[in-house]
Amino acid sequence: MSHTPHQLAEEFPDHAERIHDLKESDAHFAKLADEYQEVNREIHRMETEVEPVATHIEEDARKRRLALKDAIAAYLGRPVST
Repeated sequence: MSHTPHQLAEEFPDHAERIHDLKESDAHFAKLADEYQEVNREIHRMETEVEPVATHIEEDARKRRLALKDAIAAYLGRPVST
């Protein structure tokens, strides 16, 4: 299978370890990350025409991915609790 671009660790390379930790310790973050990954895979299939769709459907998926990425970025911007 080909490499899927826009993986969270690539989008936030300075936060790769924190992403991993939050996925394991925070159910809300894990849900956001899972949703992001699913939408990202859908977009990749659309872009590679494995699952061709109308332009507006792909645009809507890109908007969903961006909204999830923004929510994840906000989460990662929070101070780390110790």
